[in-house]
Amino acid sequence: MKYKVGMILLGCPKNQVDGELMLEKLNKSGFEIASSIEDSDIMIINTCGFIEDAKREAIDTILEVAEYKMAGLITAIVVTGCLAQRYQDEILKEIPEVDSVIGIGADSDIVKVCQKVLVGVKTSFYPDRQLPPLEGERMLSTSPHWAYLKLSDGCDNKCSYCAIPLIRGGYNERPIESIINEANSLADKGIKELILIAQDTTKYGLQLYGEYKLAELLKELVKIDGIKWIRLYYCYPDRITDELIDVIANEDKICSYIDIPLQHCNENILRSMNRNGSYDTLKSLLNKMRDRIDGLTLRTTFMVGFPGESEQDFSELCRFVKEMKFDKMGCFSYSPEEDTPAFDFECQIDDEIKKHRAEVLMDIQYGITEQANKEKIGNVYDVIVDTAESSKYTGRAYFDSPEIDSGIIFTSDVPLSVGEFVKVRITDYDGYDLIGEKI
Repeated sequence: MKYKVGMILLGCPKNQVDGELMLEKLNKSGFEIASSIEDSDIMIINTCGFIEDAKREAIDTILEVAEYKMAGLITAIVVTGCLAQRYQDEILKEIPEVDSVIGIGADSDIVKVCQKVLVGVKTSFYPDRQLPPLEGERMLSTSPHWAYLKLSDGCDNKCSYCAIPLIRGGYNERPIESIINEANSLADKGIKELILIAQDTTKYGLQLYGEYKLAELLKELVKIDGIKWIRLYYCYPDRITDELIDVIANEDKICSYIDIPLQHCNENILRSMNRNGSYDTLKSLLNKMRDRIDGLTLRTTFMVGFPGESEQDFSELCRFVKEMKFDKMGCFSYSPEEDTPAFDFECQIDDEIKKHRAEVLMDIQYGITEQANKEKIGNVYDVIVDTAESSKYTGRAYFDSPEIDSGIIFTSDVPLSVGEFVKVRITDYDGYDLIGEKI
């Protein structure tokens, strides 16, 4: 009899890749991978534990799955990922319906864990956080035409608000050869778009080679047949070199799209965050990138309500957003995370003020996005088809990333396939989405 295992993937793309590695191990060991809770014998919840909202989502999900177990619809629950690493046996204590909790260093042991829970043996163990594999065969959970490619894990940046080093440990990266081999394997499976991920993508190469190697890695990745787009996430502003800018500008396969989480623009707030930069230095960097990379799309994320952020500091951030006109922007309120330096900072901001500031900043961004979408009307873009239903399709141009950005809703007089590239003329927009027609 084949037992069925389901998995709920929460959190960031890096955590998603960890889940895909575990799914393939389970699949190869004889487990059947289920597509729903109702169809599972074991449910694995691969959690996030980065900020309060993510922790709340993870706990709510565990409690929801626990109801299925109490109803006799599933046999066991296994909790993995960042929340499991961070809170360990507290989860077993607070939610007794959970059968096993394992740290991220135990991901390679997921088959043994699942075999044990099937015979009623509860397990909880938390090996070295540097043990989770950075490479290996994966059961992709993304669409069949795009995939994440992890360069490294962990982080040494020590931002004062961030619990990632506490959860995932120090920075640890893969050799270039390993990354190229995996990219070739993904291309052989029909993947056309690669999204490079890490806690800090631009740091790649410093540990193994003693110098930044992201630009060199990109030059090798663009040689792979079948890969049409390469996209960069989580670039640290301090490490965006002239060489990297030139490679992005000159290589057609590299999308003119960079995710560069800035967090803030006020120099004092950034210093308190243990980050570098200021209004003027960040403005100079972004303008240089826009000048040298044709059609550059900049995505960023800002944090509001960091301890000590005054109304004047927040006004400066609003002015920065209005001036820089980011193509894509996210905003979240500061979440005080225990055991981080900022947790004990004085001048903590009231939750209602944080919420209001986030709303104000996103309202500013909406107006910027609306104007940018108006300016795209009449333009023609290469678009990859993400979904197909009758003659209606959704897809993305180079300036939209899957799952986090909006997209293009368009029509076609001829049938199209998911993963196909077509040319689409923009005719209108609806909120964040563009409307178009295939030409």
